[in-house]
Amino acid sequence: MDFTKLKAAALRDGDDEEAVTVNTRALIDKVLARYSGEWTTLRELIQNAADAQATKVAIKFDTLPSAQIPLSNTTNQSEMLKHVLLNHTLRRLVVTNDGQAFGVNDWSRLKRIAEGNPDETKIGAFGVGFYSVFADCEEPFVSSGNEAMAFYWKANSLFTKKLQLPLEQGNPNTSFVLEYRNSTTPMPNLISITQFLATSLTFVALQNIELWVDDWRIMSLQKKTAPSVQVPLARDVETRTKEGLMRVTSLERESVQMDATFMNVVGWKPSITNQISKPGYDNSYGTSGEAPSIRSFFSRLTASTSHTQLKTKQMREEKALQDVVLEDLTALTTTNVFLRVTTAGVRTSISSQFASELERATKKPPPKITKLAILTSSYDEEAASSGGNPVAKGVDVFSSVLPGKKPGGRIFIGFPTHQTTGAGMHLSAPSVIPTVERESIDLNARWVVTWNREMLRVAGIMARLAFSNEMADLSAKVKRATEVNGHGSKVTKQEIAKFMPEAIHTLKTFTFGDSTPASQVSQLIEEAFWTAYKKPSIEVYSTRGVLPTTTVRLATEDLSGFVEGIPVVPGDLAKADFVTKLREYGLITEITVGDVKQELSAKALTKDQLLQFISWAGRKASTGDIDGPTIHSLLDAAVAMTGDADCQGDVIALGSIKHYISINKIPAEIPVPPSTIPFIFTKGSAVHELQALGWEPLEIVPWLRFLVETNQNRPPEQSLTTSVLFAARTLQILSKGWDLLSQSSKETVVQLLKPITIVPTKSGMKKPGEAFFANVRLFDDLPTVISCPGVKEKFFAAIGVRKTVDLETIFSRLLAPNAEIKDGKPVSGARHMELIKYLTSVRDDIPADDVKRLKASPMCPAEAGPPGRESTQATAKLYKVSELFEPKDSLRTLGLPILQWPGPPDSYRAGSIEGRFLASLGIRSYPTVPELIEMMASPDNEKRNRAMNYFMANHQLNNYGSFQVGTTEKQFLPLQGDDKRLVSPAECFTNERCAVLGFNIMRKDLHAHAIKFGVAMNPPLTECVNKLISNPPQNKRDASTLFGYFASRVGEIGQNSVAKLSDARIVPVAPRPQVTNGYINEKAVEHSTVQLLSPRHCYLGSSSTYGEIFDFVDFGTEANAFLLRCGSKNEPTILEIASLACREPARLLTIVQTPEKYMDILRKMADDLPTLKKDKLLFKQMKASKFLIGSIEIPANKENRKSMSSQLRGHVNDGFGLDEEDLEDAAIKTWQLAVPANIVVVDDYSSYRLFKANLICAPEYEKLEEFYSALGSPTLGSLVQEDTRTGPAVANQNTSTKLFNHMLERSRLFLHEYDRRSIKHDSRWLEKNIRVQIVSSISLRRSLRGNNLSHTEKRTAACTHERHNGYTLFITAGSIDMYQVSVVLCKLLLDRPNQQAYLTFESFMKLGLYELRSRGYNVERILRAKKAEQQIAEEERKKQLAAEQQQIKEQEEQWKAENQVMPSPRDGRRKSELPMPGGFGSDSPENSPAPIEKNKPRGLFSGLTRRLGLDSSSSSSGGEVQQQLQNFLGGHVPPKDTSPAYADIDKGTSDRTKGTEKVTSPAAVQQNLMNAIQSSRAHDSSTLFSPPTTQTVKEQASYCDTTPSTNISYQAEASNGMRIFVSKTLSLAQNDFLSGNGPALNTFANMLFELADIYNLSRKALHIYYDESGATIAFNSNGSIFCNFRFFAQLHSKKLQNIDPKELGEGKVEAAAYWWIVMAHELAHNLVKDHSSDHSFYTEMLIANYFPKMMVKAALYMQNAARSGRSLDAPPSGSSSQPERSLLD
Repeated sequence: MDFTKLKAAALRDGDDEEAVTVNTRALIDKVLARYSGEWTTLRELIQNAADAQATKVAIKFDTLPSAQIPLSNTTNQSEMLKHVLLNHTLRRLVVTNDGQAFGVNDWSRLKRIAEGNPDETKIGAFGVGFYSVFADCEEPFVSSGNEAMAFYWKANSLFTKKLQLPLEQGNPNTSFVLEYRNSTTPMPNLISITQFLATSLTFVALQNIELWVDDWRIMSLQKKTAPSVQVPLARDVETRTKEGLMRVTSLERESVQMDATFMNVVGWKPSITNQISKPGYDNSYGTSGEAPSIRSFFSRLTASTSHTQLKTKQMREEKALQDVVLEDLTALTTTNVFLRVTTAGVRTSISSQFASELERATKKPPPKITKLAILTSSYDEEAASSGGNPVAKGVDVFSSVLPGKKPGGRIFIGFPTHQTTGAGMHLSAPSVIPTVERESIDLNARWVVTWNREMLRVAGIMARLAFSNEMADLSAKVKRATEVNGHGSKVTKQEIAKFMPEAIHTLKTFTFGDSTPASQVSQLIEEAFWTAYKKPSIEVYSTRGVLPTTTVRLATEDLSGFVEGIPVVPGDLAKADFVTKLREYGLITEITVGDVKQELSAKALTKDQLLQFISWAGRKASTGDIDGPTIHSLLDAAVAMTGDADCQGDVIALGSIKHYISINKIPAEIPVPPSTIPFIFTKGSAVHELQALGWEPLEIVPWLRFLVETNQNRPPEQSLTTSVLFAARTLQILSKGWDLLSQSSKETVVQLLKPITIVPTKSGMKKPGEAFFANVRLFDDLPTVISCPGVKEKFFAAIGVRKTVDLETIFSRLLAPNAEIKDGKPVSGARHMELIKYLTSVRDDIPADDVKRLKASPMCPAEAGPPGRESTQATAKLYKVSELFEPKDSLRTLGLPILQWPGPPDSYRAGSIEGRFLASLGIRSYPTVPELIEMMASPDNEKRNRAMNYFMANHQLNNYGSFQVGTTEKQFLPLQGDDKRLVSPAECFTNERCAVLGFNIMRKDLHAHAIKFGVAMNPPLTECVNKLISNPPQNKRDASTLFGYFASRVGEIGQNSVAKLSDARIVPVAPRPQVTNGYINEKAVEHSTVQLLSPRHCYLGSSSTYGEIFDFVDFGTEANAFLLRCGSKNEPTILEIASLACREPARLLTIVQTPEKYMDILRKMADDLPTLKKDKLLFKQMKASKFLIGSIEIPANKENRKSMSSQLRGHVNDGFGLDEEDLEDAAIKTWQLAVPANIVVVDDYSSYRLFKANLICAPEYEKLEEFYSALGSPTLGSLVQEDTRTGPAVANQNTSTKLFNHMLERSRLFLHEYDRRSIKHDSRWLEKNIRVQIVSSISLRRSLRGNNLSHTEKRTAACTHERHNGYTLFITAGSIDMYQVSVVLCKLLLDRPNQQAYLTFESFMKLGLYELRSRGYNVERILRAKKAEQQIAEEERKKQLAAEQQQIKEQEEQWKAENQVMPSPRDGRRKSELPMPGGFGSDSPENSPAPIEKNKPRGLFSGLTRRLGLDSSSSSSGGEVQQQLQNFLGGHVPPKDTSPAYADIDKGTSDRTKGTEKVTSPAAVQQNLMNAIQSSRAHDSSTLFSPPTTQTVKEQASYCDTTPSTNISYQAEASNGMRIFVSKTLSLAQNDFLSGNGPALNTFANMLFELADIYNLSRKALHIYYDESGATIAFNSNGSIFCNFRFFAQLHSKKLQNIDPKELGEGKVEAAAYWWIVMAHELAHNLVKDHSSDHSFYTEMLIANYFPKMMVKAALYMQNAARSGRSLDAPPSGSSSQPERSLLD
């Protein structure tokens, strides 16, 4: 629709125009509803006065006396005023100002709503402010100059009348008189209104405001302004706002003083007890109108003690205030406040469009030049504002004037708004555009918001300029104070502390927080504040005064002790919010190392500063705050003076310092190297801090080297060689730290002291090697040590001070040779004993060189006395002490050289002083292991045994275990069973089980000491493994022994050994026993050779499943554990099975015998398909291997199908029958191995029926189908190509619409039963993407790819897809096969449709909704939709019902006529030809009664009893049953001369079964039975009994022989899954046999299944077999029943091909009875094996117990036959339902 044209037409052709009317009262009420302020009326009137350039405003409340409480007779003004406030109500409000009188335009705008003041310099903009008077006043009155105007109402319309006064009656003032609407308005809260008026006076251009109540002047406010001062704009200030709309052009500052004089009544708060209830009053006096605080409520409930005390204090202060106020309510109190106002001139620069949009919004053009002002209170002014008057302090009239108090700074648009600035300053912005109620800033309107944001940015620039000005004033104050205090230009802590409160106040004033209610207000101001200057710097208060942040740092700690020149933020300001923002914005940083380094480089540190610097640097370095290189750079820059005053003392360059003094090692007063810091500077620092500076403690060695090297440069009192005291002090220090020195350091000290005469002796200063200990008194003239107190003896000994005399003198005196001693003869002297005793006495003082000489000098003889008195004589030869052994009896027996120790036995003690000394010289207490091994390897058996016993007895005592005896190659150990042969420890073992591998075993009595001799328990496993591999066991017994030994060491077998053993052929496997005629050929087993296999190819235990496939061994539990470790497994893995199946599939199938077992193996592979896929090589081999089994169905040949088709005409509902289509499908199934690519997964049964003769199909199990598909088997659907051809569309397409709706309706129900994941498309997609079209014909051509096969069939439904037209469902006119429709739709709706889905959808399409509901489907929704259609078609259904009732009656009459059973002429003929049972023949007695014929009833059950052998009048065709029944029961029949001819049983199949042995003629059997009957006679008959003659029945004795079980093999499966076996000697080709007998085999299999159901027998227990000769009808092989198809084919197959329904039914009953009894006979063999009376008993019992069920089955066969006969005569009807199919179908 074109609304533009429509609007133009309405304006052009519409009705007469009408003005829009306004309800003035409602409009005013709605406008007032937006004013939420408490004093809105006063605010608007004061603003009008300011716009009129007034200087004074008087506000007066006139009151009404109370009618209930009269004024008391008093003249006390306080009491009168108190009475007025408590009891009077408001009558009138008069507001008067001395501004300009109203002009013509003013009077005109006053009576026009929303017509604001067009003057851009005025605040009023919207023209609705005046109408706030209507909040309390109904008819206001205005008087100004010589004119007045009254307002009055008429209904809802407001009118005015204006009066012109005479000139003499005029008043220069302007007054607003507001009569209150009602007389119950209470008195206002005086303190609230006074605070409001004080705040209102802040920025408006007024000088005085007065507040009156009746004749009392409650308060008078005065504002005084000092002359303004121009503030210059800095050069780097960005004066233009962000969007460039405004620019600051000038800045001036002025101071303002506001004085308030008020009565004390303002602070009066009447108590609750004095308040008088005033019903009808809105409020009582003193209430502020504020809601009670929830916080105060909860504080009463949760107040703590501190809160209670605080509250009590406040109550006391409040009470004190009230006491002062009540003294005189009319007394006056004066208070004042000082403020600083900074005003900026602003020039705007906006586009014309912007200006016009603002003018449209505000009704006035935007100003080109405007002013903004910010109000702050400096520290001095705020201090001056706080007075000492308690009333002034308690009332606090200026509480909201000072911006530093809550709620903080506000934005004033003439008057304060609700919007705060977020900082400690007020902002006066008259050009900021407020909302209509003027209580907030408009930040929503499109153009207004831009204007207001720019205004706020101007405020931010002003704030920054004001801040800079404040900080400049503060800086000037600091400098003046510094000069006054005499500090020159250096600011000290005194000045900084003095002005700290002012600095805190200034920073707090300009710290921005959150603003309310609009948070972006403070954000915009703050953003402009920080970005106002071009340079990223701002002034800040520091320890050096006010400086820019670029030069000020934040001090994380106090560094003023040594770097006082860096200006930092004082600690009192460091945590201020302003400084926090400086840190966040990166405008200020902490003190850096560079700052410290620069300060250190500027001047030298004093002594105290050096102390603090070292302490600070050590802490920083130790905590990791400053890294090592940085610390070193600071130390390099630092220089200090060690004097107490500046520039005095030695110079210390910290960069050259390497060490510090540790007074535990070196005293502080001792001279130290110049690279060592004096102790006085490090005594306050921890050791780890000094080490963190890279300094190390001064060690003894460098200190001593310094003393030695500078000895000549020091004064005499500090000389090591001349000053005894200094030398003694030095030796004392060295002695104290001697034990803490390392060996190398000790050697260095010794070398440094060796050439220096540093040791004081009684002979003067001596070198250490020239001095002797003080206790050496051997000679008096020795230089012994003196004057060295505190020096340890071991230190003197270490540096070379001597304790003993040299050995030359000692040897010359004590060991002089004796000329009388001759070599080789024993001597009895003991001079060596004197030497030993002397040396022992001075043993601790013998120098190391002398000790070495003693050890190398021969000075002691050996024992040479007779046995028992060995120590009495000594050898003339002297030995070294280390060559002799201690005098012990255990050592004497070994023939070792023993020290000659005169004295009684055992006088030598190793623990004595002499013994310990000799031990230090090397005397031996026991022989070494190599020495004992030499003794044990001696040919002397006795010596060998003594040495071995000594070794074993003293093994632990002498620590022989530390020697590796096992590594020796010396042969000294005897073997088990061969003491003469000696071997080394590595050549024998203790575990006797390893002897099986040919290893030596150590003599058994030594096994307990095997560890001592280093003999292992077992030989190395690698060697054992090699021996096992080189000589594997050849039989089970040896293998059990060998493997058992290895199993005992299974924990030692590592991966290398496992890898070697797992592939080695070490496992003997006996050949599998050969079975001949059911017996094991033991001779063949004995002569067969043992096969050696590797453990990896063997399996442990036994397995019924894989025992014939894989090699299983069992050598016992212990030996099997070893094989399990070597890679054998308890059963083959799935990979091994798959590998075998790929290599030898034919052998595997032969072993498992049946396809079911083979498929079980394939199922296991399918279950582990992910595992098989991981072995990519095997999986690839599986894809190419011919190991998968597939089925091939061999259909029956045309001749056989033709012969069987005669029984199928309408007999679809009988017991055995198959229709023609089923007969085609009921082919013989055979199995074949093939590669996966040649096997097809059947996913399309229709195509399968067409091409099954050319397909190898996968088993129909979902798991196996997935397995086959994974290996590459294609689906049948992918191989079949379909080509749909349709005829022309018919003219009438009504049916297509009905089918389409029906199809959509049922698809919803159908898909409701499926999981969402299996649905490809839903019904909504179906509705949009498919259409239905009726055509004249549809043909579908299917072709199989890779084969020249195709099939074309007529169809009633088919679907095609075109790219642009979507899917089209074609149907033919007339009847529609819903199955074909369901197949088409299921393929579109489901991801993987199956046959079950097709059939289910077909039932959905066929069944009605009520029928679906009865089957449990939720069809209520569709039924509700159908209900309307049913009501519409009700009349038509009634007509159809009458027609259907008539048709049913006609069908019932025809059914009754066809259901009459007529007697068969053949039956009558049979009765006339055969004698009646029990009748007499020609040889009957004379007087025998004549035979009497009786007509038996020929009903169903009479026919059944005849066919079951209970009626002798049966025809020859039923004699077979009687013969078999008699045969099974063990009876015999008499002979008869004649028998009916029954030569050819099955002429129709004579050619096909040529060469096949014929069974015995049923006529012959029947004749035998008849002879038996006729030979019966009465008990007292005169005739002699003559046994009848019988014809030979070859099946009589061997009809259930089990011999054929050994000569048959599996061939195929019938259509119902029953397995078929054939004789191995079959002359026909197997495929020829199956194709020629397919229908008959399927019929036989179906019949056997139904008979099995009678006995409740498992169908799997029944099998079919076929042989060409023999008399076996059936046999029982271990519970499996096999029925011979040859007997069925010759006896019953032909009878089941009759066209006559009745004869067909009788043939089925006869065949069923025959095989039912055969089955009973074979079932009895499960209980009794032989054909005995017991077997006959159980056979008869089976027949008797299940006879009723068999009769029911026989009756069913006859009924089905009768029904089929009637259906042949009835005409076919498309509307009739299909007959019920039998179980055999």
